[in-house]
Amino acid sequence: MTPPTVPVLASAGADFSADSIGLVFIKAAAILVFLLLSVLFALWFERRIIGRFQQRLGPNVRGPFGLVQSIPDALKLLLKEDITVKGADKVIYRIAPMISVFCAFMIFAIIPFGPAVQIPFTDIVTPLQLTDLPVSVLYFLGIAGLGVYGIVLGGWSSGSTYPLLGSVRSTAQVISYELAMSLSLVSVLIVAGSMSTSEIVNSQTQLWWSVALAPAFVIYLISMTGEVNRLPFDLPEAEGELVAGYTTEYSSMKFAWFFLAEYINMLNVSAIATTLFMGGWRAPWPLSAINDGMFNEGWWPLLWFLIKLWGFMFFFVWLRATLLRFRYDQFMNLGWKVLIPVALAWVVGVAVIQGVRQFTDISLQTLLFALAGALVLFAVVLLLIPEKKPAADGAAGTAGGSGTPGSGTPADAKAEAFDAFAGGYPVPPLPGQSLPPSPRRAKVTAPADAGPATDKENTDG
Repeated sequence: MTPPTVPVLASAGADFSADSIGLVFIKAAAILVFLLLSVLFALWFERRIIGRFQQRLGPNVRGPFGLVQSIPDALKLLLKEDITVKGADKVIYRIAPMISVFCAFMIFAIIPFGPAVQIPFTDIVTPLQLTDLPVSVLYFLGIAGLGVYGIVLGGWSSGSTYPLLGSVRSTAQVISYELAMSLSLVSVLIVAGSMSTSEIVNSQTQLWWSVALAPAFVIYLISMTGEVNRLPFDLPEAEGELVAGYTTEYSSMKFAWFFLAEYINMLNVSAIATTLFMGGWRAPWPLSAINDGMFNEGWWPLLWFLIKLWGFMFFFVWLRATLLRFRYDQFMNLGWKVLIPVALAWVVGVAVIQGVRQFTDISLQTLLFALAGALVLFAVVLLLIPEKKPAADGAAGTAGGSGTPGSGTPADAKAEAFDAFAGGYPVPPLPGQSLPPSPRRAKVTAPADAGPATDKENTDG
């Protein structure tokens, strides 16, 4: 764990030259099974942990400790009636959940589970990784950005207002928090000297980047929570205001695809955090120093990787059980006014430090901790700056009456009738517009209003 005092150069990455086509398919199938089983376990894990936080047992009937509770939950979604909304765009409505889940499955292709190992009962030696790319981190960011199309198209194609609002929120959320996430990862790429995931793991033999690049690690933790729509950032599916957001009009397996994609994406961002910041499959200190790193060889690294991965999954559950949902303005202010400026300042600082280290003997630890202290002070200042509240428009006009000369409100400011279906698609009213009265409500209230008047007329007669 001693910090390096020389420029960090990434060592050679994983070697896949001996992998046959059959072995690649076996690895891909193993990752698919791992993700599906992990989602089933995550459902039980989350409900059980939240139950403990809320001083109750959680699932404890079906199987030992309720471990098979996820199986009837999955069967319930599979056997439910599959309803397709009449006004939906049928093709996109069905494709949208598939886009989300397929993009979610693709991330783990670049995740290193461990070093090269010998497969039992064979002479085959292969890395515990499906593949690696010289630009693996860019691959992750690209696939993560592509996955949001499933949410956007799902909300748009449903033909309903609430799913549309949820999908629009998701677009703004991904744009905002992927910027901060990308900037937090750039500092890792600068210091590690590579975008290959296996090489980034090899660059953390002496010091994990979560320690050396602590501000970037904190920014990534916040951004990954917003990226996967988890509390306190689950604004695209806020049931208190949007029913269920972009999934409102989905049922049965189409809803299950979205549900599956959400949990796989939690595993994806947790695996990226483990790989880029927590040493990947490498054993924690002091185990990594025992017997020349014996715990970093063989199948031991797979255990360390899974422990770190589920540590981040516990972090997600802990947040859900602890924090309340942000308001949307608070959420966007945090992303644009705090995370992005701080992440950008950190990237510039790390780049300057890497340049300075080429000409001086100052240790990396000293420079990074000094930069981190300055950045924390910068973030505190940003958070303490009070917001300027805009003056209420037309306040004087409201006081003096509407539509009268000299009142401050012109007579032509009267809101025009708003037709939500004027453009052929239902849209919510803009500020200053109001929906016309509901025809159905008028039919219901008309007889009730007419009844007393008729009785009064009969009495007068």
